[in-house]
Amino acid sequence: MSIYSKLDQLHSKARGNKWFRYFAIFNRLALAAGFIPSGLTKVIGERFTVLTPCHPMGHYLDAFYFTGYYYTFVGVLQVTAAILLLIPRTATLGAFIYFPIILNICILSLAVRFDGSLFSSPLMVLANLYLLCWDYHKWKFILPFKLAKTQGEIPNTGTSSNKFPIGFFTGVFLTAVSVVLIVTNIFTLYPRNTISECKKQCTSSDKTEACIEFCNCIHTECQPIDKCLEDFEKTPTD
Repeated sequence: MSIYSKLDQLHSKARGNKWFRYFAIFNRLALAAGFIPSGLTKVIGERFTVLTPCHPMGHYLDAFYFTGYYYTFVGVLQVTAAILLLIPRTATLGAFIYFPIILNICILSLAVRFDGSLFSSPLMVLANLYLLCWDYHKWKFILPFKLAKTQGEIPNTGTSSNKFPIGFFTGVFLTAVSVVLIVTNIFTLYPRNTISECKKQCTSSDKTEACIEFCNCIHTECQPIDKCLEDFEKTPTD
C-alpha cells in the first residue's frame, strides 16, 4: 500500500469521527474571530495599534497604514477569508486565503518579537494547517503525484465513530504548551510595547545596564531592532 493510500485511509477515518469535525468547526470559528475585527479596522481606514513609531512593529504598522488602498485591500482579504471560513461550502477556499496572511503575520511577529501576536499567530498557523488537512480530499489533486483510482473517492462525511481521540487532543494540548514555552524562551530580550515594560525584564538580566540601553535604543533612539540587539550582545555581562 502506497503512502498516499495510507493518507487517504487516515484522512477518511478522521473525517468520520465527530470530535475531529467539532475541532474543525472550532478552528474555523476561532480563526474567523481573529480576522474580522482587525480586517474591518483596515477596511474603514482606522489604525489598530497604539504602538509608538519607534517600536519595530509600530514602525511597520505606521508604514503599512500609509500604503493607502493596499492597507484596505489586506483588510478586505482578511474579512473575506473569515466569512468564507464560516460558510461550510467555502471553508476550504477561506483556509487557502487565510494561510498566507496568517503565516506572514507569524513571521513578522517573530522577527520583531511583538508581544501582541507572538503567541497567538503560531497557534493560528497550526489551526489553519489543521483545516487544510481536514479538507485534504478537496485539494490533493493539485499535488504533483500520480494518484491511484481509489484516492479520488470522497471520504464519508457522516459520523462513523464517537470515540474521543485522547491521543490527538493530548498532542494538541502539548503542542500549544510547547509553542508558548518555545516563544517565551527562544529570545533573550523583547522590545515589549512600552519602554517601562521593556525595562522590567532587565531586573532578571545578567546585563542590566545593557538591557536598559537596549530599551532606550528601541523606544527612545528609534533604532532598528537588529542594531539594538547587536549592541546588547557586544556588551559584557555585569
